[in-house]
Amino acid sequence: QVQLVELGGGLVQAGGSLRLSCAASARTFRNYAMGWFRQAPGKEREFVATISGNGGRTDYADSVKGRFTISRDNAKNTVYLQMNSLKPEDTAVYYCAAALRPFGIATTAVSYDYWGQGTQVTVSS
Repeated sequence: QVQLVELGGGLVQAGGSLRLSCAASARTFRNYAMGWFRQAPGKEREFVATISGNGGRTDYADSVKGRFTISRDNAKNTVYLQMNSLKPEDTAVYYCAAALRPFGIATTAVSYDYWGQGTQVTVSS
């Protein structure tokens, strides 16, 4: 069982930045691909970004490319999402997820085995 705890959400003005972090309890954190998803009110959960176990591969949703950066520190069992140039449409609950997949990445929610509780990000116009 892997527990994930997200931190770093909050309220920010459009054009601002936030950094989310997600701490994992996994003993072999490097064996997990990690992902960030988000869900806005009345909408389905959507993929944001993913990173492979060794950090060598990443992928992003088109809507966040060039603005968001996913990274990880395996020594700290933590994955990050740096969000720059935030827009009101980025407002959502952001979820961290882990997939037991040592060498790949995953862009679909069904691929993930464990989920965090979510953290609210609100971008005001």
